[in-house]
Amino acid sequence: MALAPTENVVLGSFAFVIFWILAVFPAVPFLPIGRTAGALLGAMLMIIFKVITPEAAFAAIDLSVLGLLFGTMVVSFYLERAGMFKYLEILLSWRSRGAKDLLCRICFISALSSALFTNDTCCVILTEFVLKIARQNGVSPHPFLLALASSANVGSSATPIGNPQNLVIALQSGISFGKFLLGILPSMLVGVFVNTLILLCMYWRVLSVKKDEESAFAEDIDTSPHCFSPMCMSSISVNGSKCGNSKRRRSLSENDLCNLSGGEFESTQNSVASKDQAAEMIIARGDIELGVSPKLAEGKKDNNKKWDWKRVSWKTCTYLIILGMLIALLMGLNMSWTALAAALVLVVLDFKDAGPCLDKVSYSLLIFFCGMFITVEGFNKTGIPSTLWALMEQHARINRVGGISILAMIILVLSNVASNVPTVLLLGARVASSAGAISESEEKKAWLILAWVSTVAGNLSLLGSAANLIVCEQARRSKPSGYTLSFWTHLKFGLPSTIVITAIGLALIRG
Repeated sequence: MALAPTENVVLGSFAFVIFWILAVFPAVPFLPIGRTAGALLGAMLMIIFKVITPEAAFAAIDLSVLGLLFGTMVVSFYLERAGMFKYLEILLSWRSRGAKDLLCRICFISALSSALFTNDTCCVILTEFVLKIARQNGVSPHPFLLALASSANVGSSATPIGNPQNLVIALQSGISFGKFLLGILPSMLVGVFVNTLILLCMYWRVLSVKKDEESAFAEDIDTSPHCFSPMCMSSISVNGSKCGNSKRRRSLSENDLCNLSGGEFESTQNSVASKDQAAEMIIARGDIELGVSPKLAEGKKDNNKKWDWKRVSWKTCTYLIILGMLIALLMGLNMSWTALAAALVLVVLDFKDAGPCLDKVSYSLLIFFCGMFITVEGFNKTGIPSTLWALMEQHARINRVGGISILAMIILVLSNVASNVPTVLLLGARVASSAGAISESEEKKAWLILAWVSTVAGNLSLLGSAANLIVCEQARRSKPSGYTLSFWTHLKFGLPSTIVITAIGLALIRG
């Protein structure tokens, strides 16, 4: 494609630079309007400058990508409500053998969950828990936070739903979910393993610090999940009505266990189930003392059992629907409509107003994508990307090792300068077209290389991916004591890790 008229090239480049500055530095002092508004501004400037027509701007918006993003956000919300991430947290700390063991668990669980639920969602949910277990083990949270963010990025490369750039690649290339997974899974598994080894080597001494026994004792008291917390019960009359202003409250604590008869306590102290029975006996005795009839107390228990049964049934159905969605994706069904269908079934199954769920959807991200699609399409019409690619194409062919290396370096640099999704939009069709001239299998390989390198490139610097920024910001705001993950400390780990993992992964990708 030849260069557009000089006026369009200059004005289109100006609009793209504005978009890029606000996308990479959303709080830039001279225009602190954020990424979403910056993307819309870039799109509007492309139309005002007549680089792109309004009709072409609307056509540039990829609805299939937006639909898939929306569907996965809704599905992630219901997974969180169903307690999936709580189970991941339990798995992280269950029978842990120390800080090194925890680091390995964080790496592999973060990678797996990000491949299925997107890397951003994984980091949002797990950051607080990672900080908590770092405090409990008396070590710096720095290696744990790096493990979470970097493994989430590497793990998300394995599936089309792992991150936004993979969504774009899968839909533009037409590669099915199953073929995408099989093409990158070996690289992902080896990449996570190597990433874990690098973290262990770099932070072995930090992870070997022994926790102070006194602080450990205090933390154990603080965070014990089996402590009976005091419970207060309102005074209720025999007929079930509350006693107006003469409400009496009775606190039930662990001391009440000691007030049970010796036989009752001995029969309950050896199992969790027996402890629950002991607690029920305390509550039942309290109800009798407060004037609650045995029938009413039994009715309350039945209601609780019914609620628990409904909750368990809803959770089971939710997990089955998610499993069905993954099977449908593996079978090659349309990814956008599959995700939307799963989201809608979950909304209907919940049988409640969907407002709270829909409020959790990141509409700002969807709007950002709309603006970015238009801005990138306008920049493409200037002819600059095509001209630059024409100069590099002969050196970046993927049928030789040198060409793959040069292509990987281009993607790494652009992903950290222009962000990974714009890089995919700018390079995707051109790289695939160049590889397609060699063979069909090489074209598929080119798409997978683009997915792998643009995703792993997110580990290079703190600004390389949204997952890094999410972990950094959540750690900084965490209470009672936040932790600041600086740009340079991240780069110290990110640079060698990214280069090594990218190189190893490229050798394992097959078309």
